[in-house]
Amino acid sequence: MSTLAIIVIVLATVVAMEGVAWASHKYIMHGFGWAWHRDHHEPHDNLLEKNDLFAIVGAAMSISMFVIGSPMIMGASAWEPGTWIGLGILFYGIIYTLVHDGLVHQRYFRWVPRHGYAKRLVQAHKLHHATIGKEGGVSFGFVFAPDPAKLKAELKMQREAGVAVVREALAE
Repeated sequence: MSTLAIIVIVLATVVAMEGVAWASHKYIMHGFGWAWHRDHHEPHDNLLEKNDLFAIVGAAMSISMFVIGSPMIMGASAWEPGTWIGLGILFYGIIYTLVHDGLVHQRYFRWVPRHGYAKRLVQAHKLHHATIGKEGGVSFGFVFAPDPAKLKAELKMQREAGVAVVREALAE
């Protein structure tokens, strides 16, 4: 496989993982997976959250692709792109950890961005956490941050329609 093909597969996987993360956040974490995700939306002093179990699911996806792509494990039936897809999933996991857990939730370092895209990411995710419970909500992605003004308008419409319960600070 050419170096260019490898780079394209890795980058395409990283981009695709944002879509996978968005869909799993909206339909799994805020659906049947709420039992794991709930503590992420509630105040606590614990170092770890049940929500962190989703990272193990992501790691299992990456490891599975590495296995599928490994001639040492799969022999002649190894599928080389699997290795590079596994690497893309791993890179997305690192980006997610730094952006979501590190920057947005400040689990690993303390830095509050004052401008630019980093500020927009933090604002978008804070608006995601503006709802109480699993119903409704906005901004389910982790790296792509929609315009905060549009997210506030969407939250207002959801609140008025009775779809979402919005925390008092944003209810005005």
